[in-house]
Amino acid sequence: MTTATASQRNVLALPPALITAQAAMQSAEVQEMLRQLSAYGLGICMPHMHDEATGEFQPLPDEIMQVEAGLAVSFQPTAEIARQAGRFLPVAWVWRDGVSMPSAVCEMVQNEDGPDDEMPTVKHKMPTRN
Repeated sequence: MTTATASQRNVLALPPALITAQAAMQSAEVQEMLRQLSAYGLGICMPHMHDEATGEFQPLPDEIMQVEAGLAVSFQPTAEIARQAGRFLPVAWVWRDGVSMPSAVCEMVQNEDGPDDEMPTVKHKMPTRN
């Protein structure tokens, strides 16, 4: 799917802030930003969440962060995640109040079982197997 193939009907069903984000992806300026970001292995995301009852798209509030842990996504208070920063790797960022802030993180686990001269390995937290 390219930006040109996104259904206009689907986009119009979004909240206004997300319609703006979708429309921006069509602009030459944002496409140039994306081209430049790709040189660093980065992309562009549309921070959002979904209404628990209806599944409808909603803008991601400043006080909520997307969290991936055990291959499942949840939405948790940003302040709570910030207090546990050592457990999480930021994977998406937004610009708020003049600074870059994480908007999505992955929960990590460290394996320090290797030899003393090796760096510990850091991996994504996986689901517990029964």
